[in-house]
Amino acid sequence: MNKVGDLRVWWVPQVPMQPFHFPVPDLRSGVMLMDALAKYDAFQFEHNVKPDYCNAGGIEQWSADHDGEGNPGWESWYDDESGEDDPKVFLQEQS
Repeated sequence: MNKVGDLRVWWVPQVPMQPFHFPVPDLRSGVMLMDALAKYDAFQFEHNVKPDYCNAGGIEQWSADHDGEGNPGWESWYDDESGEDDPKVFLQEQS
């Protein structure tokens, strides 16, 4: 069962595929996983494993009110205090 604040990475290895999701314990782990997935996709392209690629990904957080109507669900990650919505930038600013 999801609880408010849970995080997961979503990743589409080849647009327009459906994304797959992977739960992560914290933001730093999510950024690290996204970096690894991006490097893996680039490696496959550079070594002719796949002829081209167009990937996409991000981090989502579980919210009690993801749609403004009181319905719980996944939404794109953002920091409430700073308004930052890029997890990599947020972590760099925290260092």
